[in-house]
Amino acid sequence: MLKTPLTAFCIAVLLSCSGAKPNGKNKKQKQVVPAIDCDVRAGRINAPEFIVKCPANCRETKERVYGTEVFASISSICNAAIHSGVISNSGGKVIVKKMAGQASYKGSLANSVRSLSLPTWRESFSVSVGKPKKGVIYPSTLDYATPKQTTVKTAPGDYTEPSLTTTTTAPPTTTTVTIPTTTTTTTARPTTTSAKPRATLHKVREAGSSHPYFSALARQSQSAQGKGPMQAFRSGSINRFVPRTNSGVQRAETNVAVRRQPPVSSGAAYSRVQTPQHTNPIYSRVQTPQHTAQSNPAFARRDWTHPANTRPDLLSGTRRPTDSSHSMPNIGYKWGKVTTGDSTAPGSDDSKALLETIHNRETPTESWDPALNPFESGFRIPEQNTPARAPDIISEGDPNCKVDVAFLMDGSWSIGKRRFKIQKDFLVEVSQVMNVGVVGPMMGIIQYGDDAVTEFSLKQFSNSKDLKPAINKIVQKGGVSNVGKALSYINKQFFSDANGNRGGAPNVAVVLVDGWPTDKVEEASRLARESGINIFFVTIEGPDENEKQNVVEANFVDKAVCRTNGFYSLPIASWFALRKAVHPLVKRVCDTERLVCSKTCLNANDIAFVIDGSSSVGTGNFRTVLQFVANVTREFEISDTDTRVGVVQYTYEQRLEFAFGQYDNKAELLNAIKRINYWSGGTSTGAAITYADDKLFSKSKPNKRKIMIVITDGRSYDDVRAPALAVQRKGVVAYSIGIAWAAQDELEYIATDPDREHSFFVDEFDNLYKYVPKIIHNICQEFNSQPRN
Repeated sequence: MLKTPLTAFCIAVLLSCSGAKPNGKNKKQKQVVPAIDCDVRAGRINAPEFIVKCPANCRETKERVYGTEVFASISSICNAAIHSGVISNSGGKVIVKKMAGQASYKGSLANSVRSLSLPTWRESFSVSVGKPKKGVIYPSTLDYATPKQTTVKTAPGDYTEPSLTTTTTAPPTTTTVTIPTTTTTTTARPTTTSAKPRATLHKVREAGSSHPYFSALARQSQSAQGKGPMQAFRSGSINRFVPRTNSGVQRAETNVAVRRQPPVSSGAAYSRVQTPQHTNPIYSRVQTPQHTAQSNPAFARRDWTHPANTRPDLLSGTRRPTDSSHSMPNIGYKWGKVTTGDSTAPGSDDSKALLETIHNRETPTESWDPALNPFESGFRIPEQNTPARAPDIISEGDPNCKVDVAFLMDGSWSIGKRRFKIQKDFLVEVSQVMNVGVVGPMMGIIQYGDDAVTEFSLKQFSNSKDLKPAINKIVQKGGVSNVGKALSYINKQFFSDANGNRGGAPNVAVVLVDGWPTDKVEEASRLARESGINIFFVTIEGPDENEKQNVVEANFVDKAVCRTNGFYSLPIASWFALRKAVHPLVKRVCDTERLVCSKTCLNANDIAFVIDGSSSVGTGNFRTVLQFVANVTREFEISDTDTRVGVVQYTYEQRLEFAFGQYDNKAELLNAIKRINYWSGGTSTGAAITYADDKLFSKSKPNKRKIMIVITDGRSYDDVRAPALAVQRKGVVAYSIGIAWAAQDELEYIATDPDREHSFFVDEFDNLYKYVPKIIHNICQEFNSQPRN
């Protein structure tokens, strides 16, 4: 009989134990990730380390980021995470870790987000992938930074006035100060906050900043004993000139409570602060509920300090305060003292508590506005100040991409309005990625249709920020796609000093073509290339096999670009894929070492003149030879980065007159040639060629064309064939010029093949000048005929 109840009891115990832990495991706590907006900065959140979730498309907001890897706390969290590669533009979770401020923050471009440089900042942060380590739980809510609240310590049982602040909050947030009639304790109704907390600002208004009418109205409301502001104004006379003996509220006697000041307008109560700058207290208000406070006979009368200017003046016209001390503007922060009505001795505990110093934000003094209605409340709730933004830092450009680039945008009718807008968006993004500036790339735009028109020149905008609105304002021109005309236009008119061409920077033309051109481009492109313009073609939706029969010029891209190896051409399958070409195009345009078209026949040479100074030449003829050397040199662009010239004079021996780069401007170089002294002696041309190879060409730059010009008037005493062949094998292009008794066979041995293009003979020294144009033409023709691959 007892076994059945006992068995039932055991089963019940087992069931209750198994119900406590369903699977014998504790449920794992789940991490809640709070979401933020794209504009939230790390400095706004009060936490050393936290996790957040960023929304999509933050990159398009262009919220600023300062630094690389370690960012200043005024940076956008989400854009910093995109810059670091922690998340993509589609958003995601990010762990933020704060750290000490840095001495400097270096800007950079990463993942289509450009961060700016900053000299110094007080706080930094880093970002990492939003995957918390095992066992680590981050805060599920974010505590946003707000200014400190004003607090006043008082002795138990003392009445505490509201602090001298104006509390501004966003609906539905309210701050309520209630003063019960039976107690002396100030209590606040619980504050309700919206989903997104907003900073509370405390602002101080000086007495001198209010109009005299409202000062009188405030005193009258005291004598009205509970009447509203309009009742007080309509009742009896206002005693405006009775001096006040009290400077503040006096402590009430025993068994006498302190009377509360009736509000001047609904929802406002007075408080005061004694500031170091003023002897008179400063009045402001604290937001209260919308009910009207009535007088209470339990409270004694309180007197207020008589302001300097008390006469209400309702007439129009200019008002001037009688006391200038009350109208001085207050700027920045001021240390104020919050006091109560108690009179305490200095140094007492109550005094120290009452004079606790607080940090209040003070607004500039407001002047009286004559247009204001005197029957309305004279107290305004100042607008909430927006957070201080970091100053815009204008970049001077990327010095590693110093090019002058012209974009030829297709404005023909075939492109349509939608694709024309895509083209403008593409150019905007290119300008931002390139980082346009005076020490880096400079950018201009030409729109072509039937004819070419300059939208803006190279010198018109000196930073990427100003370029963006300028590009967006471009209006489609219309017409057909005359690319050849546009290339002729930039060659003859665009790249000029008047338009901002800097000379030392390579010239680049990027041609955007919808489909194919409606005119021929080969001849215009060749002339542009010979002028040193590096031509890139970006063809969008080019002709397919069936459409090639409609193309005016077959293989127009290969005929136009500087090289046919694919470096200068970017075919894009669709207009909607054009954006993917931004970074590849910028990388190629900024690769100045590969911009071969900027190296022309006149600016890409190391030229060595090897001059015969033997006795047979004579002093007069030697001066004629030097004039010939100067005339040839004058045709080239002379600098350390352009063409360089060196001179060797020889007899039996050799002498280096000056080396490559010793004179890096044309004027100095021509003067150096004029100062060369005639040597006199025998003729050893072979040894002179070897000497020039050792002293000059061995120090030539790898990207320079090596040219040797030998000038002699007789047969050499040594062999010239072997030395000439040796230098030619090293890539030196040799020219030989013989005068009078020079040996024709030796001239041909010295000259590079074909001889007729590199070897010349004149019967007299005075006829040397005739061969200056011929030599320059041959040098340039040979340079331009190099294969473009």
